[in-house]
Amino acid sequence: MKIVVVGPGAFGIKHLDGLKNIDSAEVVGLVGRNAAKTQAVADEYAIPNVYTSLEEALESDADAVILCTPTQMHAAQAIACMKAGKHVQVEIPLADSWEDAQEVLKVQEETGKVCMVGHTRRFNPSHQYVHNKITAGELNIQQMDVQTYFFRRKNINAKGEPRSWTDHLLWHHAAHTVDLFAYQAGSKVVKANAIQGPIHPELGIAMDMSIQLLAENGAVCTLSLSFNNDGPLGTFFRYICDNGTYIARYDDLVDGRENAIDVSQVDVSMNGIELQDREFVAAINEGREPNSSVAKVFDCYRVLYELEQQLNAQ
Repeated sequence: MKIVVVGPGAFGIKHLDGLKNIDSAEVVGLVGRNAAKTQAVADEYAIPNVYTSLEEALESDADAVILCTPTQMHAAQAIACMKAGKHVQVEIPLADSWEDAQEVLKVQEETGKVCMVGHTRRFNPSHQYVHNKITAGELNIQQMDVQTYFFRRKNINAKGEPRSWTDHLLWHHAAHTVDLFAYQAGSKVVKANAIQGPIHPELGIAMDMSIQLLAENGAVCTLSLSFNNDGPLGTFFRYICDNGTYIARYDDLVDGRENAIDVSQVDVSMNGIELQDREFVAAINEGREPNSSVAKVFDCYRVLYELEQQLNAQ
């Protein structure tokens, strides 16, 4: 399968590292605004074609596109890919507005193309381990307590490099947990509350946020997010269940007493991004809907929209 990756930044590199382990995937093009930087990455990964615009890449014979671009571009670019006859995987978030999310789903249904969103937590072995126990009927979630903490008082990316766009706690980082909570609870979010701290004078975004979620089956979730945290970085999930407690830190998992749990055999890799890409490629090859398709993660964006309405009214 011929794939074009759009965006040679921090997450584009993560996808390139994952794709090189997938035998049926061939990266045939890389798109970036800076031709020299993009060419350097293409040379490192032996990618034959470099483009400086998505439009140019969409004229190629590639089968699929992976979008690792600024949040504000995601919806329009995903739509352009599907209308050009390409399957598309768009990094999280699908969109930064409810209207755009609805339009992406509409175009997916019209074109029939695979449109998958990078909700990586569904694929991390740590979360898969918990999900497998839930689907086997061995436990149910009573509460999730989640902390998403970064130190980003300047506009920088995950590699610490200057970023040309502004990240967002609600539409990006909260999207991971809102979706994962409903996915793991197996129940729709029916109530959501949010408060936020002051707006940063230069970045124009809230640097601290607190979110509460209630699922239809009674499970609850508390999510704390901050760009002000000068300490351990990342997202940490505590699953409080009717039959045990688990703490997930990316691909690592421990029980409630910090005893390590071996998740190395949960899937074929310990790399969540690689597993996400494997699902994308497999869904296209098998002609099926992927896990984290736009339809399957769609309700997450309804919840984010409702939370945004609350925050705007404060």
